[in-house]
Amino acid sequence: MMSNSSTSMAQNLSFGCVGQSPLLSSNFALTHGLLDSAAEQLMVHKDFQAAFDTCERGLVSLLNAEQADSRYGELKAALCIVGIQALAELNQWPGVLAWILQHYECPEKISAKIMQMCILLYTKVGEQAMMQEAGNVWLCCPSNGRLAGFGTVAELYLLHILVPLGHMTEARELVFGEVGGIAFTEDQKQTALHIVENKENLSQEQPPSPNPNPSPVVVVAGLNTPQGAVIQKLEALLRLLNRGLSVAGGGLFCLRRVFLSAVLLYMLFVRMDPAHPSSFPWISQMLQMLKQMWDAMFAPYYRARAQS
Repeated sequence: MMSNSSTSMAQNLSFGCVGQSPLLSSNFALTHGLLDSAAEQLMVHKDFQAAFDTCERGLVSLLNAEQADSRYGELKAALCIVGIQALAELNQWPGVLAWILQHYECPEKISAKIMQMCILLYTKVGEQAMMQEAGNVWLCCPSNGRLAGFGTVAELYLLHILVPLGHMTEARELVFGEVGGIAFTEDQKQTALHIVENKENLSQEQPPSPNPNPSPVVVVAGLNTPQGAVIQKLEALLRLLNRGLSVAGGGLFCLRRVFLSAVLLYMLFVRMDPAHPSSFPWISQMLQMLKQMWDAMFAPYYRARAQS
């Protein structure tokens, strides 16, 4: 379901914090090693059960760590991200939210990145209703409004949960209520309102379906061919690399080399013709992901230069 690449997404987390006891530093180093092993089992060996079990051991090792340390939250989120990937590959996605709540105790404490992943995962399998309550609780928590990913979670919740499920009243309240005031600009509010109104108009025009909970079926041309299967896997690889770059803190050139190697291998073995119409969607997605990865690698550098 979600696929993988050939390097560790977490090998570059920094542990150079001053004033930490040797015991705490050793504990974080052990957890980091488990995270690295889990990512390798997931992406290289494709041993998804082993990857999930290693994530569990890593989360257990964090129980004695200092939660105020910034590394605690980063490692915990990274382990959960790899664990979600492993559960999805094992087709155990129904248990993802329960597993996350087991480690975060309540929806309000879940990190923004993990909340985004959960919404996208349950949307992909057509069960976004499972995230409705947790997403609403998370968005209504005042402390989450200060998080960098709050706006993205609100947007995903609106577009992938409320609108598809037909909860238009709740969608309007989200856009023009307290959550929308924090998450959206005035232009974004008008765009969201336009989407909600279009959905309402479509619902009125279409006759009710005999199936109360139809599963969305998405047909993509060319994906039933061997080349289409490779394209799917490579797109998943690019997404995983992009998430890895957002988690990693430094030394990103190794990840960049692996990414370039994957693209070159793809070109050699698949020989995709860039001029063929079936190649356009994939090339567009690849360019988007390249831009995101470029921003993840170099945006902090340019911001630091601008401030200096």
